[in-house]
Amino acid sequence: MENPSIMSHVSLGTNDLARAAVFYDAVLAAIGAKRIIEHSEAIAWGKMFPEFWLNVPLDDGKAQPANGNHLAFFARSRDEVDAFHAAGLAHGATDDGAPGARPEYGAPFYGCYLRDLDGHKIEATFWDQEMDAG
Repeated sequence: MENPSIMSHVSLGTNDLARAAVFYDAVLAAIGAKRIIEHSEAIAWGKMFPEFWLNVPLDDGKAQPANGNHLAFFARSRDEVDAFHAAGLAHGATDDGAPGARPEYGAPFYGCYLRDLDGHKIEATFWDQEMDAG
C-alpha cells in the first residue's frame, strides 16, 4: 500500500529530551505509535517509520514553540483522541482544547489540542470517513 501522507517527518526541539520522551511515549502510544529510532540527541516515533522527531536544539540554544504552528497526529477513533488528551494531561501537558467536534472544520472532524512540556501546540484528530461519505 502506498503511504497516503505528503509528509516524510517533522521535528520539534526540546529543552529536556528525557522528560519530553516520557511525555511523547504516553501520548503517542494512545494513537498506536512507538519509538522507532533513538540516540543521545534525538528520538523518533511512528507506526511504521520515523514520522515525528524530538531533538535537542542543534545550536545549543533554547527550544521555543513557534507562534501559529502546531502538529496534528492521526487517531483511528474518537476514543484514541480522548486517550491522547488524557495521557497528555496526566504527563504534564496543558489543555488547549478538549476533545470534541469542531463543526467549523467539517462535520467528520473530532480532535483535541494540548501544549506539550516545551509549549508546542499538538493535536490529535480523527476524521470520521463514514460520516464524510454520508
